[in-house]
Amino acid sequence: MLWSLFKYLVFFALAAALAYGGVVLLETSGGVQITVAGTEYTLGALQSVIALTVLLVALWLVLKLCSLLVATLKVINGDETAISRFFDKGRERKGYKALADGLMALASGEGQQALAKAARAERYLKNPQLTDLITAQAAEMSGDTKKAEEAYKRLLSNQTTRFVGVRGIMKQKISEGDAETARALAEKALALRPKHEEVQDTLLTLQAQAQDWAGARKTLTTKLKTGTLPRDVYKRRDAVLALSASQALLAEDTTPEQQDQAIESNRLSPDLVPAAALAARAYLAKGKKRPAVRILKKTWSVQPHPDLAQVFAEVEPDETATARIKRFDQLARLKPGHDETKLLMAELHIVAEDFPAARRALGDLADRAPDARAVTLMAAIERGEGADDSIVRGWLARALSVPRGPQWVCDSCNHIHADWAPVCENCSSFDTLSWTTPEMPEISSATGAHMLPLIVGALDDKSTEIVVADVDPNVEDAEIVDVPAETTDEETSAGAK
Repeated sequence: MLWSLFKYLVFFALAAALAYGGVVLLETSGGVQITVAGTEYTLGALQSVIALTVLLVALWLVLKLCSLLVATLKVINGDETAISRFFDKGRERKGYKALADGLMALASGEGQQALAKAARAERYLKNPQLTDLITAQAAEMSGDTKKAEEAYKRLLSNQTTRFVGVRGIMKQKISEGDAETARALAEKALALRPKHEEVQDTLLTLQAQAQDWAGARKTLTTKLKTGTLPRDVYKRRDAVLALSASQALLAEDTTPEQQDQAIESNRLSPDLVPAAALAARAYLAKGKKRPAVRILKKTWSVQPHPDLAQVFAEVEPDETATARIKRFDQLARLKPGHDETKLLMAELHIVAEDFPAARRALGDLADRAPDARAVTLMAAIERGEGADDSIVRGWLARALSVPRGPQWVCDSCNHIHADWAPVCENCSSFDTLSWTTPEMPEISSATGAHMLPLIVGALDDKSTEIVVADVDPNVEDAEIVDVPAETTDEETSAGAK
């Protein structure tokens, strides 16, 4: 409000000053005489001021017209002038608007429109560093991989955009399944940007898939140095890579270097079960039993596992069943309440034909946390103690419906592996396998419900037996006949027929 009032006051003051000056000039005597071609012109004071003002304006206009003429001649000659800069700014505004529209089209998933906007922006801006990336991404979105590759290749010619071009072509090769070329491009991209975490992870995965364990360990070290990987995770994954490099330990032509790598992998990650098993076998190959036993005990105290028990058995392969139970008691005392310890000792007592001890070792595991292994052991124990066949068949039938037990499961895709591997065979993820019980959906089948009595037997009705004749696999249906217990063998055969 005050500022508006101030502007009004200044305006009225200037108007008053001009009016006062005009009055003063009108009252002033004298003037200016101008003679042109023998004709005299006499101008008063006010007229002289007006004429001078008009003359100055006319001179200014003439000078501007001359500047415009000179600028036009320069534009025709190709020089940069105010006129060219005016048109350049117009093109630049249109180009940046097209560029912004292209980015919006990309974000909206409209590949064809993004391509058109990128072409328009390139026509106005003449700056491929800005438009080639949008062109490449829009072409990929539209499925035009050839055009996208051409755009990425143009980015390679400029040092500032070289990394973007290499990374873009690398991702194209991965999608095409050309892992070898993608790995070489990932190495170049990492050389350009060593701290780029995505490129580090991509190269590490490609090297693991190609079993380039030495290169993978270098990449892993780069991740540690650049701060994109914690040190504890680095030690674990470095142990996995060292273990992978020593997988040939199981072959007959094992070299001392491979044995040392197996031992190193266990040193890097003592709780890694496959590394401990391989390191123990490496020591056994050198005839060093005590270090092998020490490694197995240390890992068993962290993670009891059947592979460790198998290697522990290889320490003394020719011992008797009783001696083996006594020696394995060293492992059992490390984790006495663990389920794997109970299963292991039950198996050893079954081999020694000490079935009551096997039952005591297994405890209530078959009822508390039943899986196929525990239930099958209970069937063996019942058989060994002379239980009725129907009870044995009951336990075996139960093994069809209980979980399989702990397996090597990928944490990323839940794929189950028969053996440990550094890379998931399903989703190609690196170091994602863990020893755990997979989540299995409950399967309810009417066919399975009808088949269960054939396996278990008629437990409730002791006066009958269920007899199943040998059936040709090509025959779709088989007839099941209830036969009284007193029926003779000849009658049974006739009934089955």
